[in-house]
Amino acid sequence: MQVPRFEPFAALRYAPTLPLDDVAAPPYDVLSAADVDALLARHPRNIVAVDVPRDTDGPERYTLAAARLTAWVAEGALVRDAAPTFTLYRMRFTDESGATRETVGVLGALEVVDEGADGVLPHERTTPKAKSDRLDLTRSTNTNLSPVWGLSLTAGLTDLLRDPAEEVGRCHDEQGVLHTVERVTDPARIAAIASAVGANPVLIADGHHRYAISRTFRDELRAAGRPGSGAELTLTYVAELVDEQLSIDAIHRLYSGLTPKGLLQWLSPYFEVAEAGPVMPAFATEVVRRGALCMVRPDGTGVWLTPKPAAFADVRALDGAYLEHALRDHDPDVTYQHGVQHVVQRVAAGEAGVGVLIRPTSITEIRRTADERLLMPPKSTFFTPKLRTGLVLRPLD
Repeated sequence: MQVPRFEPFAALRYAPTLPLDDVAAPPYDVLSAADVDALLARHPRNIVAVDVPRDTDGPERYTLAAARLTAWVAEGALVRDAAPTFTLYRMRFTDESGATRETVGVLGALEVVDEGADGVLPHERTTPKAKSDRLDLTRSTNTNLSPVWGLSLTAGLTDLLRDPAEEVGRCHDEQGVLHTVERVTDPARIAAIASAVGANPVLIADGHHRYAISRTFRDELRAAGRPGSGAELTLTYVAELVDEQLSIDAIHRLYSGLTPKGLLQWLSPYFEVAEAGPVMPAFATEVVRRGALCMVRPDGTGVWLTPKPAAFADVRALDGAYLEHALRDHDPDVTYQHGVQHVVQRVAAGEAGVGVLIRPTSITEIRRTADERLLMPPKSTFFTPKLRTGLVLRPLD
């Protein structure tokens, strides 16, 4: 069994004088132009000034982003650790059921392995996505600006992360989640964490495209005669693959060019159908309680879709796989949306003809994906809360 290297690094962090609430940001791929404007209005050194450069429409924006990052380091707005460290990353939040949760993972540098290698595993098929933006930004800044999210198959990793270390920052996000980062400097603890993560494969939970970009950049440097550079690893948040450390929401389906009646005609051979009434936020948990999916009409009402066991005898126990199987001969135009109310609003606004709420993927199926080296359908999991960008940067030199 191939296993990955997981190493500490000399992290680049905002100076303590800068408020992390004002300079950290959500991941780049969830930000609108208005979001970026609001973050820059909050503080001119918000990380989006580098991570989402908009100075011009041309490639020089990446050069300007790199110059801005260099200037921030020179002026002391960003400060590099004196020695390689790991960073404990804690999140305290309220989940969809109303329960207070606290999770902990570790930020470090994970080995970039070849596609298909066994040490770092994808967990779902990815949808096509433009990659040049992130690659150009990495080339210009020579820095990992935001982390991949990995799940460790090592039992007991959480126990190594529970005890607090030196707190170096905390902030709240737009959903009220408290994010806290702590610097690990003790050599024995660093060695124990590195050994634990490196003892088993790591499953990529979020950031498949980011990891693919890291592989492309690594290969470019190797071709340029620079093997062994910092690009051989990439910034990664790693948490243990156990229920207590994960909050998994569903990513629902939106179908365009279809009416509810038409979709029901295709799905009714595979699902028991029953009226659900007005679709409410509580349906996020109601689909789990009922063991059913829910179709959403433009008028805001729903239809329960309870899978017929015989219709899915050879299909994995994943709602995304059920829908793919039932619609395999039709190839509808599908997009993806997190949040029950967002689905209801988008269907009501005519942005899709019909929606389908699905159930979150279970830890059991995620573990099976890793153990059997399988892939789930695209957008099978939505891990929450989202990690903040800007709490830790990783220079590649």
